[in-house]
Amino acid sequence: MNPAVAGSMMASTTRTSTRSWPRRHPDCVFEDTSPPGGVRHVGADAVRVAWTARFTASPDGVFTTEETIDAGERVAVRWRYSWGDGHVRGVDVFEVRNGLVAENLAWVKG
Repeated sequence: MNPAVAGSMMASTTRTSTRSWPRRHPDCVFEDTSPPGGVRHVGADAVRVAWTARFTASPDGVFTTEETIDAGERVAVRWRYSWGDGHVRGVDVFEVRNGLVAENLAWVKG
């Protein structure tokens, strides 16, 4: 798997502090799965704030990677997010630029 994406997925799977996450491109974009169509977070600091809020809101939540499709600068990751007695499944599509995550678009089945 692309090292930038692997580091990002490992950090979210293990709930690593977002301060120690792999570096992202300064202009990175993260589109989350908030209804109805997701919220767009632009810039490394905004992305870090979004993930921190997600982990804070769901302290028992756990991401599990189910499948990874690595196509060089594009990587798709199928995942499951579990909490308490519930779960959702989704897919993230990453773009990697100069070895850094530049874009992370997320979709959820729901």
